[in-house]
Amino acid sequence: MDSIVVQDAGGIEVIAVDDGSTDDTVGVLESYADRLNIQVIEQGRVGNWVAGTNRGLRAASGRLASILHQDDLWLPGRLARVRQEMGERAEEILLVHPVWFVDERGRRVGRWRCPLRSGRLLPPDAVLERLLVQNFVSLPGTVFPRAVALEEGMDEKLWYTADWDLWLRLAGRLRTLYIPPTLGAVRVHGSSITTTETSRIDEFRWQHEEVLRRHLAAWRVNGSRLDRVRAAAELSIDVNSTLAAKANGLPAHLGSLLGRALRVGPGGWGRYVRNSRIHERVASRLRAGLGRRPAKG
Repeated sequence: MDSIVVQDAGGIEVIAVDDGSTDDTVGVLESYADRLNIQVIEQGRVGNWVAGTNRGLRAASGRLASILHQDDLWLPGRLARVRQEMGERAEEILLVHPVWFVDERGRRVGRWRCPLRSGRLLPPDAVLERLLVQNFVSLPGTVFPRAVALEEGMDEKLWYTADWDLWLRLAGRLRTLYIPPTLGAVRVHGSSITTTETSRIDEFRWQHEEVLRRHLAAWRVNGSRLDRVRAAAELSIDVNSTLAAKANGLPAHLGSLLGRALRVGPGGWGRYVRNSRIHERVASRLRAGLGRRPAKG
């Protein structure tokens, strides 16, 4: 909340959805009423961040939206730079920018960037070819037209990949503007939902496969280009699932991963590494001290 207050927040509304907290969260939120235009929505415990996000998007009235989880941050000057970059075309574009990874103490442990050309409006096809391989867009690193996001809403079955699904839908409908300044921060810690829930490996894999299936089918290309992107995306799912299993002390099917890697060849590996930002994600988690957790017993 403090990271929003320090912006030039005129014209901003904050919709805070409280998911049945049992501490003083609501009181803390309401204490900002004299500094921000804030609406606090209290609901019983749902335990689904996607459902809470949908509720917040429906309750908002602004033309544009940005999602900021309770453990993430905007950096000073973000709002002014976003307004400058979007200008009059705001309702026609998906704006994306890099973010810092920060640990529990707020220490920067790495940067999360996007493999996109910066400073120009990118057509859907150019973005989808890369975004289908791996989600490289962070929640606090976007601004998007609220109405377009609400046409279908975020899929509440996808507790891990709902944001990837949303970015693919938006990128397929709008032009994307990637700006290079690092304007936000996403916190990596062992108690986040997307960390603790990765022990459900079959569900984790299914969610990635489901998003890929949907959007490959909707992408209007075919032939060898489609095959190359599919191969790199399937390799990405294998790598993500293997890393999730290893992090949770579960059996990892390294043979399957090796077989996939051999089939895609050097070109497929290059496409995967370039678009997945795997080195940034893994290195940041290691610096934050998120190593292998004990095996489930």
